[in-house]
Amino acid sequence: MSDSVRDLVTARLALHPMTAADAGRVVAGEPDSDTRWAPGYPGTGDVFAARRLLETCAHTGDPRPFGNFEIRRREDGLAIGGIGFHGPPDESGDVTIGYGLIPSARGRGYATEALRALLLFARSCGVARVKGDADHDNIASQRVMTAAGMRPAGQGEHVRYFEITWTSTPDETGPRP
Repeated sequence: MSDSVRDLVTARLALHPMTAADAGRVVAGEPDSDTRWAPGYPGTGDVFAARRLLETCAHTGDPRPFGNFEIRRREDGLAIGGIGFHGPPDESGDVTIGYGLIPSARGRGYATEALRALLLFARSCGVARVKGDADHDNIASQRVMTAAGMRPAGQGEHVRYFEITWTSTPDETGPRP
């Protein structure tokens, strides 16, 4: 798989792969002339993910295709959140994901749409399993993961775990929970 990743496009969104320069702008809170941010972007989670991306780039190089993506609405091009991988697949072929939207973009199905696109992308890259988690009281995020095809996989003191596993190649049968 090439390290070059294009936007992942859905019906309403474009998931734009972040570069180190993009992450630096998010951390600084300063968009470039080609990027427009919706009010409230970047949020705390976006800044945290951008810092993690910068640390990864500094220590091990650009993680693409398993990096962060900025979630942009296609209708107006505004960045409304982020989604991405916490790193490349481990020795078992597993990845962990995270995502978030600005408050004004929540409740419209954007997170589910973005997560479905990221899951399809992960599968096309040969990932065997995608894992995620949500705080016990974050019912909305739990619903997003379930709606995108992930299934509950246990819980800890503070979070519920979700995952989706594939036992076939993308051109064979669909995902198996």
